[in-house]
This record gives sequence, structure tokens and C-alpha cells, in this order.
Amino acid sequence: MSVKDDRYDHDLIEEARKLFSGRVDFLLSAPQLQFLPEPDFPEVAFAGRSNVGKSSLINALTGRKAIARASVTPGRTQELNFFEIGMPTQFRLVDMPGYGFAKAPVKVVERWKRLVRDYLRGRAVLKRTLVLVDSRHGLKPVDIEMMTMLDQAAVGYRVVLTKTDKVKASALEQTRDAVEAISRKHPACYPYLHLTSAEKGMGIAELRAAVLADSRL
Repeated sequence: MSVKDDRYDHDLIEEARKLFSGRVDFLLSAPQLQFLPEPDFPEVAFAGRSNVGKSSLINALTGRKAIARASVTPGRTQELNFFEIGMPTQFRLVDMPGYGFAKAPVKVVERWKRLVRDYLRGRAVLKRTLVLVDSRHGLKPVDIEMMTMLDQAAVGYRVVLTKTDKVKASALEQTRDAVEAISRKHPACYPYLHLTSAEKGMGIAELRAAVLADSRL
């Protein structure tokens, strides 16, 4: 794995910037599979622990302040939230419910796992999943559980380190190396680690281009 990826050239980065600066609309929330939208467009999903900065990253990618909002309502966190990109629609972003709630009831956790597992295994238009990891903490058991779930579902995914501006360079390098070492053991993991900061804008343009490229797989 490498922190550089020359595939994302200036033209693709600029195309992605223009696309994401255009139409970005919330479509719907799906608490169960029967509420999923028709599989008419490619989808790129976002997964991560609660408080990993998922909403902030989606807002940074789309250039919006609150297109994705972190909810304090427990029921809402158990839904798949869909956003349409482009006019006409080019693809959808899927904000998956955050995982790793220490105080979540067992039934809530099991419901979340079932919804996510069924979505991952049965969604033919799902092109890629982004697994967000807080750079201050590195991979946790629940992250590895998610990666294993994606491996088993044969869904390709990228690992994205968030909040890199909150970590000293030396600590970030150690975390990056540790995450890369573990990621190599996961067959469905894309061989490139993204380092991002939603607050400072680091890595956002490149990740935006990656999402656009993934939507075209």
C-alpha cells in the first residue's frame, strides 16, 4: 500500500470537483431492505464507527455544511441514508449506520448487523465501500469485524483515515503503517490507504476522484 496514487490525475480530480459542486440531494432513509431505492444507479457506501467523522467527511466531499448530519436519535442511526449526485443522477452515496456503540442494546446491534450484512451481500449496484478509521485510534476490533464482513460479502473497499490533522506526524505514520499491515491481510481491501482531514481539506480532492472512479466500475 502507498500514500500516493498517481491514477487520480488532474483531469479526474477536476471532473469530480465539478460533479460534487453540482446537485447533491438527500433521497431517503431505509430502516429495512424493503425501503431501499430501486437499484437504478451505482452506489458507493460509507462505513465507520460512531464519531469517526463520517458525516463531516461526506459534507467535505460534497462541499456542503450539513448534507449529512450526525443524529442523536438512536433509531435514526440504524438506517441507510441515500444521497444522489449529479444532474442527471450519476451515482449515489450511501451513509451506513455508525457502529461501535458501547451502550447499544444487543438487539439493536444485531438489527444493525443484519441490515448491513443483507445490504452488502444483495446490492448488485454497490461498487465500493469506504471504511473510515479515526487516525487518533487506528483499527479497532469492530473495524476489523466490518472489514471481515466486507471480505465475506466480496465487496471491495477502501480504508480511509480521518481526522489526520488531530495527530502528530510521527504518530500518524505509525498508525498508517499499522493499518496498512493489517489491511494487506484482507482480500477485498483496495491496496491504497487514504489520509484525510475534513476540517483542513487534506486528501478530500483525491478521495472525491476515487469515489467518482469507483462509481464507474
